[in-house]
Amino acid sequence: MSTAWRNWAGTESAVAAAVVRPRDVAEISKAVTGAAETGKTVRARGSGHSFTAVGAAHGIALDLTGWTGIVSADTGTGQVTVRSGTTLRALNGALDRLGLAMTNLGDIDAQTISGAISTGTHGTGATFGGIATQVTGLELVLADGSVVSCSATERPELFAAARVGLGALGVISTVTLRTEPSFVLKAEERPEPLDAVLDALERHWESNDHFEFYYFPYGRNALTKRNNRLMAGAEPAPLGPVRRFYEYEVMENLALGTLAKIGRRIPPLVRPFGRLSSVALSARSYSDISHRVFVTHRRVHFVESEFAVPREALRDVLAELRAGIAKLADPIMLPVEVRFAAPDDIWLSTAYDRESAYVAIHQYVGMPFRAYFDLFESIAGAVGGRPHWGKMHTADAETLRTRYPRFDDFARVRAEVDPEGRFSNPYIDRVLGPAAGSAG
Repeated sequence: MSTAWRNWAGTESAVAAAVVRPRDVAEISKAVTGAAETGKTVRARGSGHSFTAVGAAHGIALDLTGWTGIVSADTGTGQVTVRSGTTLRALNGALDRLGLAMTNLGDIDAQTISGAISTGTHGTGATFGGIATQVTGLELVLADGSVVSCSATERPELFAAARVGLGALGVISTVTLRTEPSFVLKAEERPEPLDAVLDALERHWESNDHFEFYYFPYGRNALTKRNNRLMAGAEPAPLGPVRRFYEYEVMENLALGTLAKIGRRIPPLVRPFGRLSSVALSARSYSDISHRVFVTHRRVHFVESEFAVPREALRDVLAELRAGIAKLADPIMLPVEVRFAAPDDIWLSTAYDRESAYVAIHQYVGMPFRAYFDLFESIAGAVGGRPHWGKMHTADAETLRTRYPRFDDFARVRAEVDPEGRFSNPYIDRVLGPAAGSAG
């Protein structure tokens, strides 16, 4: 098994000292204690979909692809326990077969369930939280090899920390989720003038279950997406296979990928391409089982940065970003995306204790992005923006402590369960600070 690792975007890589592929909790525990005996760190690799090095393992790498599937499911209560290496794609399929569904999802399903919650993966919806808010219990293997459970009533501080724990508190072995009966979403996607969308933001997020929009930096239009629940028992009316293939594979993947490759080779064409893409956005309306609406398959590779900002600051953030993009020397090929989330009580959640808007920026792989990302980070940082743990940013522990009211509480729990930094890596040390006694 290869010790070399590279993430999906190609932005991070690492070489582990060894790779272990556990098949049960006992083998996870053995790998953790074995790392301690040799003075090494240990990390679960996940699917590598983060743009940061949060999943990089330089000591012992845990490959959890052999530790997947649903452990138990109660279709009456909706409580489902799943092994931590299960991808969201596999989980959605398994829940579908049980007549169940996740309450909310992001638009990517390649992540493992443990990686998704650990980095704060989220979808959109002003009254909905991220995936971690659907967690009701966790089982973790701690640095001493012990296996512990936590929930709102059992070790509640560990639970408040570990739901978005960056893998810094232990190896998650199982996740217990609060799911609900399968439901159908009505999707309405259409181009609208960006300025008109911004003028009516409150109405958009208040009147839809799940609202988001994206826009190309040099165009005048935004593509708005409204996903709303239909009554129980509603029959899906999905896009036909030909229309779906054309819209998603041809237009959103093949055509965009082709334009991006040309733009990377000939940068002066990027701005007219952006205006063309804005005009070419098309309207579509359909309904389908929830996860088929939430999730979009992306084949165009990119780099991404995303910050959660206070919802009331969104207009100002976007105004500054649009003005700043116009002054950049290097053009921006890919869109800006805006989503929304409700406040939650998870200590390192980007939506902790505030109504949030998420702004995500993208650049095609191989094109200059540093000045753009620095501009965005300075704008978001000025309003207390919190970077997505799995997307590119330069913030360190000193900065992040000022943006998370429970940052020091998290550090205290971390010191209790992993005093030697057994689950650290350079990224964890940067954003959380090094543990008191660092492992090698």
